[in-house]
Amino acid sequence: MHLSDFDFHLPKNLIAQHPAQKRDQSRLMILNRKEMTISHHHFHDIIDELNADDVLVINDTKVIPARLLGEKDETKAVIEILLLKPLGHDCWETIVKPAKRVKIGTKVKFGNRLTAICTALGDEGIRHFKMTYDGIFMEVLDELGTMPLPPYITEQLMDQDRYQTVYATHPGSAAAPTAGLHFTPELLEKIKAKGTQVIAITLSIGLGTFRPVQVDMIEAHHMHTEAYTMSNQAAIALNHAKNNHKRIIAVGTTSMRTLEANYDHGFHAGSYETNIFIYPGYQFKAVDALITNFHLPKSTLLMLVSAFAGLTFVQEAYQTAVQESYRFFSFGDSMFIK
Repeated sequence: MHLSDFDFHLPKNLIAQHPAQKRDQSRLMILNRKEMTISHHHFHDIIDELNADDVLVINDTKVIPARLLGEKDETKAVIEILLLKPLGHDCWETIVKPAKRVKIGTKVKFGNRLTAICTALGDEGIRHFKMTYDGIFMEVLDELGTMPLPPYITEQLMDQDRYQTVYATHPGSAAAPTAGLHFTPELLEKIKAKGTQVIAITLSIGLGTFRPVQVDMIEAHHMHTEAYTMSNQAAIALNHAKNNHKRIIAVGTTSMRTLEANYDHGFHAGSYETNIFIYPGYQFKAVDALITNFHLPKSTLLMLVSAFAGLTFVQEAYQTAVQESYRFFSFGDSMFIK
């Protein structure tokens, strides 16, 4: 398939710069794959779409203040580092701007509390750094780092918690699992009271989720690995759901990728890595329905949604979303595909 198959025109004014005033007041488009229908709602209406025997799977990862601005030790040039994932022993995989200024051995200082030394070079701005610091790294990061908002959000976010889900628990992501941003604690309690089971898994979002596709034939695109964890409790509950033909609903593309990557004649507890790339033609094994946002043109996330709902149906839905002035991307509106 060609990259152009996943392109569409999006007016700039439809790129959401701020979250909805209240999380669950964002709009909700419902796609019915069986009946090939599109209907319009608000996110709090999702409870009417859930059944007592459904299983809702959330990604409880927490965004860390992963963007760091420092100075190159020799020249005082400004260097921006985005932390992607820990490699162990205080080493991190990162994206650097401007990458051409950073070679092996380059030292970048962030005030007096943190120094990063480049230990390896990768493609497309990827660099590995060894961190030296005083104290606890996450506390240093809280002091020096900022929330890594996507580049298409150009206005200041006044409340940093709005780029976290209300159930964010395990720090480690360089981006938010944005489909989960629409849930409020009250809505989750109503969902649980209805009998829907809510299960948490963790995928630490890194380059695999948001790296642009830069090849024409999408099959040639290589996904970077991301770490995920499934608890024993989650695996048992998901296997029970699958064995009893209960509907498994993924909240977000990261939950979808985790479930599909993990499923192999059942779900398996443990910590793993995945570089699964889901695009049209993929045969889904684990997930029955998906809650997701409206994604960037030519993105792997749009390809996953197109694999699940069908490319032509998704193209129609996105065209409708533009016509109806839905809000797009991280702080935008949502879609339920059943």
